[in-house]
Amino acid sequence: MTAPPDAPSLAVVGAGRLGRAVATELGTAFSVTTADRVDAGWRSAGLSAVVLVDDGPDRAWLSDTSGAAPAASTLGVPWTPVRVELGTVIIGPTVTPGLAGCATCVETRRERTRADADLRSDARDRFPDRFARPDPGLTSFGIDIAARLTAGEVSSRLAGAGTGRLHHGTIRLNLDTLAVSTHRFIPDPHCADCGRLPEDTRDGARIELRPAPKARPDVYRVRNLFESMDSLIDTYVDPEHGLIRTLQRTTFGAYPTMMAPIGLPGRPVQIESGSGRDLDFRTARLTAITEAVERHGGVRPGGKRTVVRGSHRELADRALDPRSLGLYPDERYALPNFAYQRYHEDLVMPWVWGYSFARQEPILVPETCAYYRLHLADGHVHPFVYEISNGCALGGCLEEAILHGIVELAERDAFLMTWYARLPVRRLDLNSARDRTIPLMADRLRRLTGYDIHAFDTTTEHGIPTVWVMAVHPGGDERAPKAVCAAGAGFEGERAIANALLELAPILEWRRATYPDEVARAHRMVHDPAEVRSMHDHSVLYSHPEAFDRFGFLFDSGPAVAIDESFAGAFRTGEADLRDDLLATMARYLDRGLDVVVVDQTAIEQRAGGFHCVKVLIPGLLPMTFGHWARRVDGLPRLFDVPHELGYRDRALRAEDVNPHPHPFP
Repeated sequence: MTAPPDAPSLAVVGAGRLGRAVATELGTAFSVTTADRVDAGWRSAGLSAVVLVDDGPDRAWLSDTSGAAPAASTLGVPWTPVRVELGTVIIGPTVTPGLAGCATCVETRRERTRADADLRSDARDRFPDRFARPDPGLTSFGIDIAARLTAGEVSSRLAGAGTGRLHHGTIRLNLDTLAVSTHRFIPDPHCADCGRLPEDTRDGARIELRPAPKARPDVYRVRNLFESMDSLIDTYVDPEHGLIRTLQRTTFGAYPTMMAPIGLPGRPVQIESGSGRDLDFRTARLTAITEAVERHGGVRPGGKRTVVRGSHRELADRALDPRSLGLYPDERYALPNFAYQRYHEDLVMPWVWGYSFARQEPILVPETCAYYRLHLADGHVHPFVYEISNGCALGGCLEEAILHGIVELAERDAFLMTWYARLPVRRLDLNSARDRTIPLMADRLRRLTGYDIHAFDTTTEHGIPTVWVMAVHPGGDERAPKAVCAAGAGFEGERAIANALLELAPILEWRRATYPDEVARAHRMVHDPAEVRSMHDHSVLYSHPEAFDRFGFLFDSGPAVAIDESFAGAFRTGEADLRDDLLATMARYLDRGLDVVVVDQTAIEQRAGGFHCVKVLIPGLLPMTFGHWARRVDGLPRLFDVPHELGYRDRALRAEDVNPHPHPFP
């Protein structure tokens, strides 16, 4: 249809009751049915915006091939969809050409966020009347309120267009209660309609460390996030289409715990949780939010588009050697249904740009080593190693994120080094702590669970304080988990212990609750390590009393020693500027011939809260894996040399000395 010469600049598409009410409220008579096409005449009408209204749950405006909406979306002007679904009027989001954030983004976030997505699909089949057009909940009063809300939304969006002050979101009107709620969302960087990821480039991977002043030398964060807690919740938490759908408070375990459920990309959508454990719910809530935001950075590239493909043989002069990350022995590939392809120099794969601090220049990194859920995405190469979030970290600045990524790598490497080499590390006397909170934490666990709590100093040659903690059941009840382990790290020994105890508490409670139903399976794992196939299985295995003698080496070092004595030679930093902390920490690795490689994973999800997200790789450190079939120790000489360097062995280890049993990391 062609617009008349005196047509207003605001068009309403939709001639149903709600569409007519919206047109009246906006003062425009320019309205067509959704079945009509918006033709070229509209482009000469000088439109400033289009509103697409349906009295039911129609989503034709998401399609590129149907109805008037697709034509409206190509007019180059803002457009706002309005529809009614299950008794709720959904207004927005306003889509502005050239700006990220659109209706497709909302649907994507909603699909990942809402736990009831399958239930909604089922309801459409079982209760078709609730998906009718028009919706049976539409009353004259509801239509009037919805029209006024739509007019206000469209006017405010138009007023903000081009000012950089647009706030993406939807308005929802419950037709039963007439309650109104607003829901913000973060644009999806991979959106097929509005996503505009820049190419990943060598120059874009360069890192220049900048000053990062801290509040105090013993604080290793540059921002006080408690001051922006309300803003973080507003940015990330929303039950309809937030990155985090809700925050769950629980008393599971001995200490306050918060969970932040998220839906991660992939098919089917998998719900995971950021988790926070601390001595108060306020801190636990903050940790849960930031861990959830971090997870979104590590799953797949979200800040740049991968463009480099090739083999290491072709790219060797500017690429990380995948063999330095640890591979699998040849016989592993003969296992039935082994999930990973054999690596060789001519294996073609995608690569992303990172930054090598040893080379002081950008370096290519295998994409599947920089992001850990690519195997769930379409079109990606079959991975050659198992990779997890180990080394992923979030920070208020890039320097902070890198520092905490290194600390996490140090913690996991130390745990695995202790296990694989069966190091008789020092047992710690928790009662010797200067921070009296630590013995109180251990005592609370003992009183609540009846378990003995042990802690071990696992610090390796790099000197970053790392700790292994273990809860041991003192009795012979076969239905009670015998042993549960956790780890911690930090720039001060007592901080590392506290971190480890906070990790241990919920794992212990979880194992106590579920182990009685898993005794038989645990027994099978004791005798067949191939049965250890997942992260969960590692803690199940060591819940069985028959596996406990494998920890004997940890108790061979004699009586417990004072914490200060054990960590007397550990690396300490505590500069006024976090950049100096980072440089000193990296030197612990660089000076020993290792590299620190950083892939910047920061995407729109992290930038929305003022964060940076990274993946840190230190080739040569022991990679954390889950499932005995996935363990990687081949091509990592540190495993054989460090025990001798630390004085635990009188010679370098041989292959036959390596602990053959699955590790007990939770």
